[in-house]
Amino acid sequence: MSDDQAGRILSWTLNPSKPAFAPPPGAVDAHCHVFGPQAQFPFSAKAKYLPRDAGPEALFALRDHLGFTRNVIVQASCHGTDNAATLHAIARSNGQARGVAVVDPAIDDVQLDRLHAGGVRGVRFNFLKRLVDDAPKDRFIDVSHRIARLGWHVVVYFEADILAELRPFLAAIPVPVVIDHMGRPDVSQGPDGADMRAFRALLDSRDDIWTKVTCPDRLDAKGPPYDDFVRAVRPLVEDYPDRVLWGTDWPHPNMQDNIPDDGALVDVIPRIAPTAELQRKLLIDNPMRLYWPEEM
Repeated sequence: MSDDQAGRILSWTLNPSKPAFAPPPGAVDAHCHVFGPQAQFPFSAKAKYLPRDAGPEALFALRDHLGFTRNVIVQASCHGTDNAATLHAIARSNGQARGVAVVDPAIDDVQLDRLHAGGVRGVRFNFLKRLVDDAPKDRFIDVSHRIARLGWHVVVYFEADILAELRPFLAAIPVPVVIDHMGRPDVSQGPDGADMRAFRALLDSRDDIWTKVTCPDRLDAKGPPYDDFVRAVRPLVEDYPDRVLWGTDWPHPNMQDNIPDDGALVDVIPRIAPTAELQRKLLIDNPMRLYWPEEM
């Protein structure tokens, strides 16, 4: 996709289709981001990608277009540990958004309290080397102990090839854990492939490890209609129905060379959660328990 005059990338479609699947009322897009606006919320000096602005107005317009009610806004790595853009978007949501922050391990309790007041309910630890320079496990564990008093959880992003290495770290986290994008398994291996078996073993190791069954556009090399993704992921949703979340991943960081159609992503939902009960758990009950527990 062509760059604007500042050389920033566009990684999302401006004309997403209307999905055939209608999410149940109250559905939550539990994994999305905002970029900027850069003039108001500059990108981090350590940012590995420089996207065009994708602010709250565009996010909430997409939410309505796709038939969702709420958003969980995950701090984008291009903003580093300055969560101002995420907090700004939450503040403009009329109570319909909560957030996941990225923090400096040296953050103090006063700053954590401010994030909580702003709608943050978790912190994200990123282990993708192409996105972050440093991932200090010991300091992350310290942060995870300090957020326990707030009722938060930890979100962890990693790729399948380091899952075994991360198992002791994940076991040491004293609060609930949410794994982004199932730890990026090779879905072409199918539901019983090595990656998915290893991931199931992780889920079985603790009953408070959740996962986002997200990003067919990233994980299924064959592309739409994402048959490999559906074949690998549907059994996971059926076997762990109370610990799965779903989100668009809009505005699809770093996907400028393979921009997904958000409507087509939504239409994957009934293929991985084929019953109304599974859909309600995936889209409403589970994210509400994590992000709006006071309403449950």
